[in-house]
Amino acid sequence: MNTLPQQLANGLLLGSMYGLIAIGYTMVYGIVQLINFAHGEIFMTGAFGALTVSLILPSGTPMWALVPLMLIGGAIVAMLIAVGAERFAYRPLRGGPRLAPLITAIGLSLALQEVVRNFYPQADRARVFPNLDTTHELGSVTIKDADIFLIFAAAVCMGSLALFVRRSRTGRAMQATAQDPDTAQLMGIDTNRIIVIAFAIGGFFAAVAAVAYGLKYGSIDYRMGFLMGLKAFTAAVLGGIGNIYGAMLGGLVLGVAETLASAYIDNVPGMQQLGGQGWAALWAFVLLILVLLLRPQGLLGERVADRA
Repeated sequence: MNTLPQQLANGLLLGSMYGLIAIGYTMVYGIVQLINFAHGEIFMTGAFGALTVSLILPSGTPMWALVPLMLIGGAIVAMLIAVGAERFAYRPLRGGPRLAPLITAIGLSLALQEVVRNFYPQADRARVFPNLDTTHELGSVTIKDADIFLIFAAAVCMGSLALFVRRSRTGRAMQATAQDPDTAQLMGIDTNRIIVIAFAIGGFFAAVAAVAYGLKYGSIDYRMGFLMGLKAFTAAVLGGIGNIYGAMLGGLVLGVAETLASAYIDNVPGMQQLGGQGWAALWAFVLLILVLLLRPQGLLGERVADRA
C-alpha cells in the first residue's frame, strides 16, 4: 500500500496519454461513424515528425525552445496525414459498404508503418528521443518534467476542445453534423469541411500524445502506434465512443486499471504469473470485455445514434 499513490499517479499519466489519442477515434466516429484504425499510426508519424525537428535543430537548443518546435512539427505531420487519409482514402468510400472503409483503415495503418520503416533512417530500431527526465518529489509521489508536460497538455487540449465544441460556430456545426449530416447539409453546413476539421483535431491530439510519449520514455519506433492505438480505441469504447468527454474518462480509467493490475495482481493467490508490465495489455482488454458485458454503451453512453 505504500506504493499506491505512485501507482495511481502513474495510471493517471498513462490514462491521459490514452485519452488524448482516443479523442481522435471518438470524434471521427461521432461524425462519420467510422473507426479509423490508422489513427495509431498517425500518432506514430507525429512522433517521427517531432523527432525530425529535433534532429534538424542545433544540438545545443534548450528544451524550453525545443519542445514547442517539436510539437509544431509533429502536429503538422500528423494533421497532414490525417487530413490526407480522409480526403483520399475515406471520402471516396463514404456511403459505400461499411466494411470497405474499415479494411481501408487497416491497410492504411500497415502502409504507414512500412513507409516509416523503409524510408525513415534507422526506423527499424528504437530511435532516441529528447526526454525530460528531471524528477520532482511530491510527498510519496515522484514525477518527471515529462509528466508535468503531459498533464498540462492534456488539460489544455481537453479544455480548449470543450470550449471549441460548445461555444464556436464550427463546434456547433460539428454537433449538428454528428446528429444528422443530411439535415445539416440542407441547413447550409459544409459537412465535408466539418469532417476534415474533425480529422485534423484528432491528428493534433495524437501528435501531442506522441511528443509526450517520446519525452517520457526517451525513444520511439515505427511499431509504437499499433498497441497504443489499440488501447486508445479501447479507452474510447470504455468511455462511450462518440463522446469526447467519455474518451478522456475511458483513458483515465484504463490507465489506472492497467497500472494497478500490473503492480498488484501478482499478490493475488494463484495469479502470481499474471502480474508485471508484460501482462498490462491483457488487463486492459479484460476491462473492456467487462464494460461491454455490463454497460455496452460505455461509461458515459454513446452520444451519437447508430445511423446504419
